[in-house]
Amino acid sequence: MSVGMLALLAIIPIVVALVLMVGLRWPATRAMPLAWLACVICGVVGWGLEAKYLAALSLQGVVVAIGVLIIVFGAILILYTLEASGGMETIQYGMQNVSRDRRVQAIIIGFMFAAFIEGAAGFGTPAALAAPLLLGLGFPAMAAAVICLVFNSVPVTFGAVGTPIIVGFSFLKGPVAETAATGGFASYDAFCKVIGEWVTVMHGPMAILLTIFMLGFMTRYFGADKKWSTGFRAWKYCVFCGVTFLVPYLLCAWLLGPEFPAMLGGLIGLGIVVWATQKGFCVPEDKWDFPPQSQWDPSWTGTAPTSTKTEFQAHMSQFQAWLPYVLICVLLVISRAVPSLKAWFTSFKLSFTNILGFQGVSASIDYLYLPGTFFIVVALATIVLHKMPGEATKTAWTKSIKAMKNPTIALIFAVALVSIFRGSGTNPVGAPSMPLALATAVGEAAGGVWPLLANFVGGLGAFITGSNTVSDLMFGEFQWNMATSLGLPRQIIVALQGVGGAMGNMICVHNIVAACAVVGLSGREGEVLKKTFMPFVVYGVITGIIGWILISANPTAF
Repeated sequence: MSVGMLALLAIIPIVVALVLMVGLRWPATRAMPLAWLACVICGVVGWGLEAKYLAALSLQGVVVAIGVLIIVFGAILILYTLEASGGMETIQYGMQNVSRDRRVQAIIIGFMFAAFIEGAAGFGTPAALAAPLLLGLGFPAMAAAVICLVFNSVPVTFGAVGTPIIVGFSFLKGPVAETAATGGFASYDAFCKVIGEWVTVMHGPMAILLTIFMLGFMTRYFGADKKWSTGFRAWKYCVFCGVTFLVPYLLCAWLLGPEFPAMLGGLIGLGIVVWATQKGFCVPEDKWDFPPQSQWDPSWTGTAPTSTKTEFQAHMSQFQAWLPYVLICVLLVISRAVPSLKAWFTSFKLSFTNILGFQGVSASIDYLYLPGTFFIVVALATIVLHKMPGEATKTAWTKSIKAMKNPTIALIFAVALVSIFRGSGTNPVGAPSMPLALATAVGEAAGGVWPLLANFVGGLGAFITGSNTVSDLMFGEFQWNMATSLGLPRQIIVALQGVGGAMGNMICVHNIVAACAVVGLSGREGEVLKKTFMPFVVYGVITGIIGWILISANPTAF
């Protein structure tokens, strides 16, 4: 079967998911099982995969999904625990004193705070923490989910202490080593550093443009006056915040390497921005808020409670209220940045090797290393730290457990589908894997305009797998080979792959299901996807043009 025919088959499960979720507005709990079934049928027809192998791949996906679900549960538990303890209202009180302007709050929490969390942990953690926090501050659930999903793009290539670059492109170690003899890269570490440098050049403008765009998006779709210009009026604040993030972000990437740009950019930028906001620096003169909740469109809200108060009171000190988040950040950083501690945490695994007897079909859960485990531990500690009564604790846990039903169903089938996509490369007919068939068909059709499309392949990988890292693992070699065959600078094309995998976080079903779960929008994933698709395309077009310009200016780069 030709690559073109295989690509047509491979895209069927994606089309099924999009039509059902976006077109027919089915919840992911109904759409993803059918998309998984379509993937199974395509695997049999086009790749000759046997039923037992498909079952093994699906079980592999279930194991991976459990790890994600632990993160989701922990994030939901933190939200409900803080609501029950009075900590959330105290945070609302403090944030209100920093600024009552929702545009400012969206930048501080949705962009700066989430960027730090992405740099420390990655893997869907930022939306899981930031979206409920915005919800608690009084944002509509739909706005909170969309803002956090879209903003979690610029820092993602450097997420989880540089994992998408360092691990994501690890299959290129051989090709990179071969270039040393002809004046190329001295080592794989040098290659990763160069990739990080090019990535910052492409992501950098978006740290400013995306924040301005999304504030306009927020006021257009969630404001009383429905105007883009209302959000755009905060452009000076966006520029200031973007610069405070970009300075440490760029310095880390160009001087140190890919491990710390997002983490330190978010942390240093957050501290400067909060201090400057309290001083009124670059803060918009007008204060913008959502319309009264009585005027909200029903589609804006979900099952999780949104604050109805306009005035808040402190039930404890700000330090005590924020302490759970501080503890989470500390645990995430030390468990990932300290090699000896990382080795200890990751030594505890629940492993499933050669599932159903198939070599290489394995999965494991690093149950102590998961961010969700830290969330749960901190939620338990918060009971003591906030002196919570037994009834309040029981309410928080009961609500959290009940909220897990829909995301569990959706994520199990979504990740099982991903596992089949990735595992389809091992087949009896010698065909390329489903994602590689798709990418190859697009590459053959694109030809000379590849620089404008390379990042969208990275986005496709993240959409399918839910991970920038896995997208890079899947398509890194393909992008290298495309650049070689077209005579294009390989490190710039590979960097475009890394950028694309980051922007794909906006639209991947995996992240959308998780974000919807923590803000009470389970079953409404298609609506969220429709809203994040426009920023995804805008991001892709702008960074693609930047990549094309860089290639035009560096036609002989290695």
